[in-house]
Amino acid sequence: MLYWLLYPLKDVFGPFRLFGYITFRSAYAAVVAILIVLIFGPRFITFLKKKSAGQRIRSEVPESHHMKEGTPSMGGFIILLSILVASLLFCDLNNQNIIILFSATIWFGLLGIWDDYIKIYKNKPRGLSIKTKLVLQIVYGIGLGLFLYFFSPGEYATKTNLIFVKNYVINFGILYPLFVTLVVVGSSNGVNLTDGLDGLAVGLIGIAAVAYAALAYACGHVVISDYLNIIFITNGGEVTVYCASILGASLGFLWFNTHPAQVFMGDTGALSLGAIIGTAAILIKQEILLVLVGGVFVIEALSVLLQVIYFHRTGGKRLFRMAPLHHHYELKGLTEPKIVVRFWIIGIIFLMFALSTLKIR
Repeated sequence: MLYWLLYPLKDVFGPFRLFGYITFRSAYAAVVAILIVLIFGPRFITFLKKKSAGQRIRSEVPESHHMKEGTPSMGGFIILLSILVASLLFCDLNNQNIIILFSATIWFGLLGIWDDYIKIYKNKPRGLSIKTKLVLQIVYGIGLGLFLYFFSPGEYATKTNLIFVKNYVINFGILYPLFVTLVVVGSSNGVNLTDGLDGLAVGLIGIAAVAYAALAYACGHVVISDYLNIIFITNGGEVTVYCASILGASLGFLWFNTHPAQVFMGDTGALSLGAIIGTAAILIKQEILLVLVGGVFVIEALSVLLQVIYFHRTGGKRLFRMAPLHHHYELKGLTEPKIVVRFWIIGIIFLMFALSTLKIR
């Protein structure tokens, strides 16, 4: 909005030229998102307490989690609100990529709110059925995939970059909508599975947002994208501003979500933030790199899958003490803050490795 209003007046007031720079708008989008969460977060937490929006703890989780019963949930709403407000202020609202990111934020945000509402007010700790959530996630994924298949400009509409290979892209052709669906649904649920310890998921989302802010800037810059041999995305740099708002909102929320958490983001935050990162990866053609950027999310999801497979094939034996993996380490005696910080460190290592692959070709 400010880009619309102020940048055209650059000849009247010189400093308004700054709004033409993605880096400037990204920095202030992050700052505004942080401030929104920090200023309104305490009031929102108080509001959730008054509405008895407390977390319902499932019986099968580690014993230490039962003391968290009643901690306000649905905190993801303030994250999404700050992202939307900061992006509305500093993004170019004529940019198709930004409109798509708005749609992912709203769609998965509403899905998460519905899920959290059922958990809290219908006394169903598991919330919506897995089938219902998957169907609604797939509907969005297919819809986005079809839109990009038919309306994306340029020769790379159905293609994506490969890592470790120079000057080579994969063309999914008519299967592209299915690939998009896999990325969106996988990233959404990967974050949701990881959201089990105070500060864990939102900290890792902040790390992923840094990665995709940098990648979006590179993909949207003619010279840099050519130098790195990655697909140039027209107006793709604008995704940087949106990712910066995600980073700011995540840092702001972490203020209240670190151990012991004053509020949980719930599925309102987890489902939507994962989907947004996945959508950003799709828009800048860096979907495969998401496996590295979100390496911890992938490991957490795989731990659940392996646990289920191993359980059924061994007649009831368990590969891990509990899945997802962070619960395994809890039961081994590691404290919650130690697990969280170590997983963040692993996430940062994945981030550095992911960015380094741009030159390992």
